[in-house]
Amino acid sequence: MTAQPPASPPRSGSLVLDAEALYGELLRGVRSLRAAETRLAGIASGGAWLAERLQKDLGLDGAAGVLSSAMHRDDFAQRGLAASAQTSLPFDVNGADILVLDDVLYTGRTVRAVLNELYDYGRPARVRLAVLVDRGGRELPVQADFAAARVALPASQSLALARTDAGAFHFQVQEA
Repeated sequence: MTAQPPASPPRSGSLVLDAEALYGELLRGVRSLRAAETRLAGIASGGAWLAERLQKDLGLDGAAGVLSSAMHRDDFAQRGLAASAQTSLPFDVNGADILVLDDVLYTGRTVRAVLNELYDYGRPARVRLAVLVDRGGRELPVQADFAAARVALPASQSLALARTDAGAFHFQVQEA
């Protein structure tokens, strides 16, 4: 076995996040959070991708739910109706134990919107939140029950999960 040279260190100020490694941490965290009756619902789009893959990797029957924040955004007038997925919940929300999944938790506004959307479908017994990355910067009192990583980014940057055609996860960092 030949030793590999160490990877070059990231440039000063750059962010290197291994989305696949963080997914492994998220999988471990979700295993510890969920009970047999827990239903998964991902926030469109990154959270829905996570929920879909977790559903498969956990060997759960059926499909994970998808929650859209589009109709409950408090900035709807500025953003308009996004071309994201529509809410689809293939389980009864009333009395359910629901684990909501998202790729990046930032201000808390998207989580607030999807909670409003979820309650349009019924009254769950419990709702918890698991995220791949918590980047701080909260504007609302929202906290994840599990975060695979916590990072600090300037408000001028956005972080989003992306995936390849083969389904591998990676992050996109953009200037806002």
